[in-house]
Amino acid sequence: MKAVLITIGDEILSGNTVDTNSNFIAAELKKIGIQVVQIFTISDEVETIKGTLKSAFELGDLVLTTGGLGPTKDDKTKRAFAEFFDDELIVDKVTYEHLRGLLIKRKREHLLELNKDQAVVLSKAKILQNDNGTAPCMMVEENGKTAICLPGVPYEVKPLITGKIIPFLKEKYALHHILTRSVSVVGIPESLLSQMLEEWELALPQNISLSYLPVGNRIKLRLTSQGQDLQLLERKIGGEVKKLEPLIGDHVISWQGNEIQEILKQILTERNLTLSTAESCTGGALARLITSVPGSSKYFLGGIIPYDYHRKIEILGVSKKTVLEKTPVSVEVAQEMSLGCMKLFDTDISISTTGVAGPSSDEFDSELGTVFYSIRMKDVEITNRLFLPHMERNDFAHFVSMRALQDLVEILVSKVGDVR
Repeated sequence: MKAVLITIGDEILSGNTVDTNSNFIAAELKKIGIQVVQIFTISDEVETIKGTLKSAFELGDLVLTTGGLGPTKDDKTKRAFAEFFDDELIVDKVTYEHLRGLLIKRKREHLLELNKDQAVVLSKAKILQNDNGTAPCMMVEENGKTAICLPGVPYEVKPLITGKIIPFLKEKYALHHILTRSVSVVGIPESLLSQMLEEWELALPQNISLSYLPVGNRIKLRLTSQGQDLQLLERKIGGEVKKLEPLIGDHVISWQGNEIQEILKQILTERNLTLSTAESCTGGALARLITSVPGSSKYFLGGIIPYDYHRKIEILGVSKKTVLEKTPVSVEVAQEMSLGCMKLFDTDISISTTGVAGPSSDEFDSELGTVFYSIRMKDVEITNRLFLPHMERNDFAHFVSMRALQDLVEILVSKVGDVR
């Protein structure tokens, strides 16, 4: 089954709002064997919406839209749906009572009159009530195809997808499983890796596809297959992964993991190791990445953001002489930060970052885009330098954080062996 996603809203097109809904919905549909073949982002105009719906149904059997269902007069999605499906808009009593109950619960019943248009729906639609917002979800089935019209707020979309739409789709359609497995490889350029795996890749079964996905300085080999027998898919993909061991085994940091923070969790929990962070230029992005994984409290004991160099001295014990002679953006300061962090949190491992994210330099006139990060273990300390003058601040912090965790994983794997 093929699906098409449509994101509606001028705020997405203007760049003021990031579309996170499409990524989430596509991932959830993939879990139940539905492939997203196209994603549209369009303006909130009736004719544009109608034209895109027509194109979407030419590409797939299932169309999901997000956005354009607010209580204000500039939201035109429902009118576009009504015209496209040759339907009329009516006030749904059940939806109205649900809306009233929601506003009472939030102590906002005085807003019911202003929001009453949220209870206006297509007459032929199946309504899925939105427990976290005022706009309901509408589902229209016609000519063997299905359109699902969702609100645009992510914290409303996610529970509707996981709690109501996915169960509905699983019950209605006989869906294939889509199984993916990622192998993370380091130390081999993508072109060379492809050459090394050419014979293995050409011999892959027809129903297993391979993708090379560069992430930082590692490459994820993602194998994907689909079918009705999940156990058979797992055996087939597992067999192909096994064949990689003699070919690139020395360069694999994880045979199962997907995201670097998930791989790190696996290693640290298996080895009962603890971690702490001291961040300057990354401003907490490193700690945020680590704690994005459930259960990270078992190994991540804490982090600190000594942004001002005086705090590096006062809290982490960095030498004032080192700061003044070498500047805060230096190998020496990074190293003293990681040492102070390890002592402060009493952890097995610590990571520190110090640099200049821009767009202007610091009071020491450090070179824009320069960053040093120190990874320290009981008997190991490694400091690396990156130069990223082309990156915007948020991208800079994220890239440095990803790279630091990846380097830590490589160190741990080289010291403790493979993680299976």
